[in-house]
Amino acid sequence: MSDELISILVLVVVFVIATTRSINMGALSFAAAFGVGELVAGFDADQIFAGFPGDLFVVLVGVTYLFALARANGTTDWLVHAAIRLVGGRVALIPWVMFAISGVLTAIGAVSPAAVAIVAPLALSFAARYAISPLLMGAMVVHGAQGGGFSPISIYGSIVNGIVEREKLPGNEVTLFLASLVVNLLIAAVVFVVCGGLKLPRTDTAADAKEDAAPDADTRLTPARAATLVALVALVVAVLVFDQDAGLTAITLAVALSVVWPDHGKRAVNEVTWPTVLLICGVLTYVGVLDEMGTITYAGNAVTDIGVPLLAALLLCYIGAIISAFASSVGIMGALIPLAVPFLAQGDIGAVGMIAALTVSATVVDVSPFSTNGALVLAAAPDVDRDRFFRQLMIYGGIMVVVVPAAVWLTMVVPGLG
Repeated sequence: MSDELISILVLVVVFVIATTRSINMGALSFAAAFGVGELVAGFDADQIFAGFPGDLFVVLVGVTYLFALARANGTTDWLVHAAIRLVGGRVALIPWVMFAISGVLTAIGAVSPAAVAIVAPLALSFAARYAISPLLMGAMVVHGAQGGGFSPISIYGSIVNGIVEREKLPGNEVTLFLASLVVNLLIAAVVFVVCGGLKLPRTDTAADAKEDAAPDADTRLTPARAATLVALVALVVAVLVFDQDAGLTAITLAVALSVVWPDHGKRAVNEVTWPTVLLICGVLTYVGVLDEMGTITYAGNAVTDIGVPLLAALLLCYIGAIISAFASSVGIMGALIPLAVPFLAQGDIGAVGMIAALTVSATVVDVSPFSTNGALVLAAAPDVDRDRFFRQLMIYGGIMVVVVPAAVWLTMVVPGLG
């Protein structure tokens, strides 16, 4: 058996173990990088660490640190309650408000599970209060989070754009963002109609809506919250207008806020999404070992050897969707995009459209109850038959796996975007 095939089989084992044993895929990937790098490829430690994504590490820590600080001082709660008060008594708008809030949170730097963890309990409480389908509300939260998840300053967007830049592929940050946003928006609209959103009644109990949104919460705009809002706006301006590094900018703003409010800063450090940091850095370090071994070229050539580039592209989209429904979407993207590099380098398939199709295929399936987002929605739903709700989420996730890869392949890959 060739070294390249061994390294691919180890990658499959990593995915299987991470899925079945609930072990962080990043930790497994570091172990795999060591084992395969040392024992199979004969690399030393320096060669293995050469694949460590230092720039993405700073982005992950910096942006999640700033967002964790916003959670610690109540800024995110203030944003949620302020948005909900705007709904007044219009029940039919509540699912769309949840979609928008989740999207804004991920667009400004929250990882998708963090946004879902914040919004889902509130959203599902509204669903129970106003007899809104929990599947509708849960889907709106998850698709909202994924819709905003690929903005240029978001975690997912930074990861994918970083991989694209590192692999010297043609990239378009705006196209990637809009592709995810439009697909998730269209799916949300279909779910809204199918699950009875058009039949939701109007109500004049705006006071009840406010009470449900924050029964005991302090919704005042405190100095700490105001300063954090300014920091979030400053991050957007620095990255989009002045082309500053998102990670370095975010960690600088977070440190500045922590100096003034050290208690908030201390809690925020503990709330940085370290498992996600470990996941990304581990998977990409192993991918670096694969690249150094020549496995990336080996796998890309195997896909290309199918002989039909469009068929190969479709298969990659389905592979990403199927695996992602049971494992980490970010980990899948971190592995699949580099694996597709030799295939894309031939120029038969537009890189921009292919990357967008891969990322969308790997993330819209996160409504599956086996994924973090789906599990959060399932856990947050009050007063529901959990077995029935679990089956609904599983069926819905299965529909996403079957339908979306073919749809994005047809609309993004076949036209040859990029």
